[in-house]
Amino acid sequence: MRNLTMRLVLIAIVLLASTCWADEPTWSIGSANPDLSEGARMLLGGRDEEGIRLTLKGLKAANDKKEEEIALSNLCAGYTNLGDYDTALKYCDLLLQRNDKLWRVYNSKALIYIRTKQYEKAEQELIKGEALNAGARSMKIARALYLDATNPVAPEIEVDDRKRNNQ
Repeated sequence: MRNLTMRLVLIAIVLLASTCWADEPTWSIGSANPDLSEGARMLLGGRDEEGIRLTLKGLKAANDKKEEEIALSNLCAGYTNLGDYDTALKYCDLLLQRNDKLWRVYNSKALIYIRTKQYEKAEQELIKGEALNAGARSMKIARALYLDATNPVAPEIEVDDRKRNNQ
């Protein structure tokens, strides 16, 4: 159950982080690029393979740097959702080569490294992302997931659910 919850949180964080930008919260994703826009909708709807296909098509037709960055970010998220972490990291790294000031990409990479139990790398990415935007809610969630994975809290109460024999 805990693993499922962590996976759902991871998916939600990565998708939401990759489709929103702190400096332009009302910007409509891919408004001039229908494939990019529809790809984002597919990814948010859990149709990752179709979302990736459309996003790749939208990337080829990107009108500007911002659309390219959104496409790369969404590809990172989509491949993460599919569990193809190597490909996801490739798109995250391509995006960081273009713009290393996007804290959300560091957040996404940290989540991938947490999921693949590469905790030292996750810590490095968290530090980079927190340096750019320490107060971001998704950075705080990623940090909590990291701490939960590396230093889990031991329960103080133990429930004994064995049945008693009434004799």
